[in-house]
Amino acid sequence: MAKLMSLISLLILLNLFSTLTAAEPSYSSAKNSQKRAFIEASCKSTRYPDLCLRCLARFADTNFTIETLQQLAHVALSVSLYRSLYTKSYLLKMAKQFKAVKSGIEYQIVQDCLKQIDDSVDQLGLSIRELRRLNSQNTNIDDVLWHVSNVETWVSTALTDASACVDSFPGQRMSKMKATIKVKALNVAQVTSNALALFHKYAARATHKP
Repeated sequence: MAKLMSLISLLILLNLFSTLTAAEPSYSSAKNSQKRAFIEASCKSTRYPDLCLRCLARFADTNFTIETLQQLAHVALSVSLYRSLYTKSYLLKMAKQFKAVKSGIEYQIVQDCLKQIDDSVDQLGLSIRELRRLNSQNTNIDDVLWHVSNVETWVSTALTDASACVDSFPGQRMSKMKATIKVKALNVAQVTSNALALFHKYAARATHKP
């Protein structure tokens, strides 16, 4: 099941970024400025606004549509999924190296962190698919609340998993490998925290329609 969810997550991500890559640069400076202003204003409500802006601002210079909080939350979650997959790939590589040299302690530490990040990948994939089911035209508030609750639960779990990986490397003095893993896991936790904040902002509006 986990492998299936990882594959689904990867397909979702590839679909998003292939669309972005294929999109021609937008030459409407006014429209790009509007998108950037929207992203900047939205990122201010996140815990890591500078990181949020660095991750999302580049989307303003393409024909990729970012006009609503739902679209912005979708992009933010996809960025988080990308970072999680990248970190998972790195951890798999490190685990293979430590297993080859029979370094048991380091191997187990990496394996434990890998399990956490792998779960983050699955949870983020589920949340992106669920967010797609949320339509601005939905009139049944119970359906909206159901989808919102699912996304919040899954993204929160992904954040907890990434944070657990970070916490498995306490202290300041550690090997370069451990420090690199901690930095990568911390980045996953931070971008996921930002994505959750942006989704909360969207959900607050979606669940309080007149």
